[in-house]
Amino acid sequence: MTLPSTHDVALAAERRTAARLLLAHPLIASDGPHVDLFPLIRRHADWLGKRFQQVLGYRLLVDSSYARLFKAGLGAGSGHRLERSTGTPFTPHTYACLALALSVLVTAPEQMLLSHLVADIRAAAADAGIELEEMGRAAGKRTLVAALRQLVDWGVLIETEGHVAAFAQEAGGEALITIDRELARVVVAGPLSQARDGADLVRRAADPGFGGPRTYVRRMLVETPVVHLDELTGAERDWLRTRQRREAQAFSELLGLEMEIRAEGVALVDPEEELTDLHLPGTGTVAQAALLLAERLVERLRPQEPGHPATGGTLVIGVTVPDGLVDEVLAELISEYGQRSNWQRGYLEDLPSLREAVLDLLVRMRLMARAGRLRAEGEGLPEGYVEEASEGRTVTDVHGARPGSDGWVLLAAAARYATHVTVRPATAVGKGTDVQEELPL
Repeated sequence: MTLPSTHDVALAAERRTAARLLLAHPLIASDGPHVDLFPLIRRHADWLGKRFQQVLGYRLLVDSSYARLFKAGLGAGSGHRLERSTGTPFTPHTYACLALALSVLVTAPEQMLLSHLVADIRAAAADAGIELEEMGRAAGKRTLVAALRQLVDWGVLIETEGHVAAFAQEAGGEALITIDRELARVVVAGPLSQARDGADLVRRAADPGFGGPRTYVRRMLVETPVVHLDELTGAERDWLRTRQRREAQAFSELLGLEMEIRAEGVALVDPEEELTDLHLPGTGTVAQAALLLAERLVERLRPQEPGHPATGGTLVIGVTVPDGLVDEVLAELISEYGQRSNWQRGYLEDLPSLREAVLDLLVRMRLMARAGRLRAEGEGLPEGYVEEASEGRTVTDVHGARPGSDGWVLLAAAARYATHVTVRPATAVGKGTDVQEELPL
């Protein structure tokens, strides 16, 4: 066996760095925050374009001033949402403002006053029959500013003189805006011209095309924290079962990710903890409360001796969370940790708000979910999509592996965050053993 040369190792490292950057930041401007790594993308543009197309079905466009990786969707409820600077997620109204602003900017002059841009957005809303929140009020202004700030972050808008926030902060606040029309044209990745409505756009964006199950499963692995088996069709489960070892090697070489394979599903883990917009464990009240809640729910609801059907066991991907248990546990956590851990007073005094924020994080981490129909049952599939495995192929039976009634479900991946006990030998100072609870990092 011939060992790779120093040049080959360096080349692979450069390509992996560029691929990871594009995966985490699909729109990169040459003069933006990643200016030091942009030359890597241009240097390896051809190779990256071919690999992203082959592996994930993503199109890569690299220009002298930007690089755009056109990702595809994963279906309803699986998107990576945009957030304001405060961490508050965009509302449908904020997305509407963002879409209207882009519709104006693709044909806008190179520079314009903020007041003229706002007027054009209002006119575009009227033409589209969209009712915007009253922009004369503070809430409406803040919503539009959030959308414009996102465009500033992407490099579509440049604040040449003043800031877009002037619209919300001052009566008649003004600014001079420079517009990158090319960037504005490549922001939207979905097939807008083909979609009948919003729901159809989501379905079409999630269609893996000729790649079929292979492409969809790879996208799921890369774009989500964990893939449970009942989130895949029979054909997708069949493909994953026969390819998972080879895929593990491919993802390690392309993106430096490690694959964890369990009876309940598969996850790609990033040892460098860079390729995620979600962190658990994490800092702040919500992340701390979510971690502790997951640990205690696992402790109370862990099923007895789950196993894999291939070994005669019962596959358990999720268990029902009894009504009221989440509130009960959160109340306990507030009492035990809230005050001494300096949790935000607003959450300490408003249990429903804490519950909503914590469950939102756990759902996005795929540690909890609402009960309902799943992809394995045909939910959300594109028209004509191959659903069943080929005739004669045996796939893991996921029927009944998680509850299908109303309410919340604790998913198998949450067991990663269960408390485990470390027993240390007695020291010279202490007597007996030292038992300590630890949470995995």
